[in-house]
Amino acid sequence: MFSKLMFDLDQLRIVEAIARQGSFVAAAQALHRVPSTISYAVSKLEEDLGVSLFEREGRSVQLTAEGNELLSHGRYLLQVAEDAQRAVQQVSSGWESELRIAISDLVVREAVLSLIEDFQAVAPDTRLRVTAEVLAGTWDALFSGRADLVIGASSAVPSSSGIVAHKLAEVEFVFAMSPGHPLAAVEGIISDEQLREHSVISVADTSRDLPVITTGILPGQSVITVPDMHYKIEAQCRGLGIGSVPLHMIQQQLAEGRLVIRETAQDGPRSHMLMYAWRSRQQGRGLDWFRERLSRPDDAIQWCSAQD
Repeated sequence: MFSKLMFDLDQLRIVEAIARQGSFVAAAQALHRVPSTISYAVSKLEEDLGVSLFEREGRSVQLTAEGNELLSHGRYLLQVAEDAQRAVQQVSSGWESELRIAISDLVVREAVLSLIEDFQAVAPDTRLRVTAEVLAGTWDALFSGRADLVIGASSAVPSSSGIVAHKLAEVEFVFAMSPGHPLAAVEGIISDEQLREHSVISVADTSRDLPVITTGILPGQSVITVPDMHYKIEAQCRGLGIGSVPLHMIQQQLAEGRLVIRETAQDGPRSHMLMYAWRSRQQGRGLDWFRERLSRPDDAIQWCSAQD
């Protein structure tokens, strides 16, 4: 059997206000109460707990060790209560308390941040949890429930019911390397035999449960695996290896002469369609807002537009 809790949230709010304001009088003003009610609440709490919460020096006060311990836990409880109240109010209004979005490393960061900025102007109380995923990791995040919405997933949708996916943008890939790389001096089409002699830069798939995707690696070829496409591009700029990269992500590197494009004998697809997707059973005004924005043609273009 659990005994009755010896304090309530209102008492915690009073203790927190006193600690923040530095006096009982200032706390009363901040809470819009008379000082006597503040003093009584603290005295009653100290009596119930059997400890002193404040050291009084004239009109100013400081927390005792016991008071500090109570407040360290109390602030957490106050935050939980506030979150619960906000969540209930948001559910009632149709807005999610939290929306989790998985973003592919191929989409333009500025486009993501602009979208988030617009959403915050409409629904500032909905928490956004944005994570970065690579290759099959985007679909894995959606299937496993780690994300409510994915932006920039590959068009190879894993077979599963209950998933709704729409086209977002098309990405053009090119084979690139540092101008100082030995293969940059090769005239004409680079053969597989020539490619195999050099390291390829590969990005690590973040999928946890779905089969991982590996592309552009020849049998027997040395591989350097990096966390995402941004690392891959920088590694190739430094001459650490070669590989296919999205054209829209290397415009600056091409202009600065840090990367050059070459033709290879590989017949793999040069363009890939990216998707945005969600689970069909997922509901909420926040998700509806994102789906509507992502469906606009003018917004879809910027997801993989050239970066200056």
